[in-house]
Amino acid sequence: MHENFGEQITVDDMARTAMFSKFHFSRVFQRVTGLSPGRFLSAVRLREAKRLLASTSLSITNISHQVGYSSVGTFSSRFTYSVGLPPSKYRRHMSVTAQLLTVGGQHPPGTVTTTLHGEIVSPLPDRPVFAGLFPDQILEGRPVSYTLLDRPGPYVLENVPEGRWHLIAQSVAAGRDNAIHYPPGGDEALCIARHGPVTVEAGGGPQRADVRLKPMRPLDPPVLLALRDLLAARIPPGTPV
Repeated sequence: MHENFGEQITVDDMARTAMFSKFHFSRVFQRVTGLSPGRFLSAVRLREAKRLLASTSLSITNISHQVGYSSVGTFSSRFTYSVGLPPSKYRRHMSVTAQLLTVGGQHPPGTVTTTLHGEIVSPLPDRPVFAGLFPDQILEGRPVSYTLLDRPGPYVLENVPEGRWHLIAQSVAAGRDNAIHYPPGGDEALCIARHGPVTVEAGGGPQRADVRLKPMRPLDPPVLLALRDLLAARIPPGTPV
């Protein structure tokens, strides 16, 4: 997938390459990565689209075709959902503002919520850390709750609504912001942790989840939500965003 994202790859093609039956391949892939093969491929394509938007002057139509989309409308809608901004705005800003992220943490009055807290450990001890709760095991869309730390340590996620959520934490090494646009290289340029699902039910009290960030692997889903400027801001814990 990392090498052929622009091709019209099918699950049958992937299974044949792996020398598995289609159904066995899909089950194994989901178990290892947390995503279906098709969704993982979509994430790889969108990561490349982010890179091209940030580093080239290619048109959005051209970029959508280069990353394997035949419909510009489909590409734009999926990009907007996953990254948090339409392709044209991402090209101008290349970040998600705190105001946009905060929308994900607003819930209707009367919604049952709780608090999730714990400790984040990272091989990047002096780098900012983002931690948020998402419906699936991929950092895309708006988190239901999130926090930004200026370095690893204790965290608190407030107003977590009922449901099953995945905790995802991410940090980028100093001077390596562009690593987020490429497949993991086996170093500590981009570190990530996933935990869950965390189930929040009515009547349940605060929950604890400790996570340890590790260097990203090729089998980790790409990071799609644009976080570069937020992480670079080194926002201290407890600072209103």
